[in-house]
Amino acid sequence: MPADTSSVDDEFNTTASKVKKAAKTAVADATDAGQKRLNEAIDIAERNIRDAAKRVEKAVREGVDQLRTQSEPYRDNAGQQIDEAQKYVVERIKERPVMATAAGLAVGLLVGLLLASRSDK
Repeated sequence: MPADTSSVDDEFNTTASKVKKAAKTAVADATDAGQKRLNEAIDIAERNIRDAAKRVEKAVREGVDQLRTQSEPYRDNAGQQIDEAQKYVVERIKERPVMATAAGLAVGLLVGLLLASRSDK
């Protein structure tokens, strides 16, 4: 009987070894398949992100162009008003140079006092 037990043990060990190898192979195959699917999912996600970034960039560019087009009349109007204001100020300074100098000194003094009081805190 001991010989029969030994052969059963050998057969059991052989079978267990084969099952263990088959399990390792199955796990390795599953790991490889999972890794492959993960890499494919990452590639798809990267592609989608690039496409979304391109769409966002295009939308922003179109928005900026539209804003530029819409603001052009306001910019032109503001430029004209600034030119008119500058001419007005220059004319008033030429008419009353002493008054303009006094006003400039008063504004400078006020700004200086405000800045000095702010730095004391």
